[in-house]
Amino acid sequence: MAADFLEELLDIADLDGDLDMDVEGNRASVSLVGGDLGTLVGRDGEVLEALQELTRLAVYRETGERSRLMLDVDGFRARRRDVLTRLAEESISQVRDSGQELRLDPMSPFERKVVHDAVAAAGLTSESEGQEPNRRVVILPG
Repeated sequence: MAADFLEELLDIADLDGDLDMDVEGNRASVSLVGGDLGTLVGRDGEVLEALQELTRLAVYRETGERSRLMLDVDGFRARRRDVLTRLAEESISQVRDSGQELRLDPMSPFERKVVHDAVAAAGLTSESEGQEPNRRVVILPG
């Protein structure tokens, strides 16, 4: 269903791209690759977030079930995950050295999850605070 929606969208937008589908844990992962797909990412991934939500809504409309589908375009999320993991590691070191909590800049839900996962893997705790679009991760000292 998600693939059909995205293929139709590519046709309507007259964009060339291929779909790569996978399952990561209990979440479907769809990647659009090839061609000039940068317009589907937008500034800081804003268009990608909206496109992911529209794809989830299309799946919900057809199946009646909520989807946890994760959409990536031209590897944007994969590259962003690497950057966020490095940021989380640096932030974890800073919190450990200072013993003080650290508030990060506002992030999207995807970005916050990457940071929360890295913090948990390092044995520390974190929480989110604020309201969208200004919701941020706070890393707490151990």
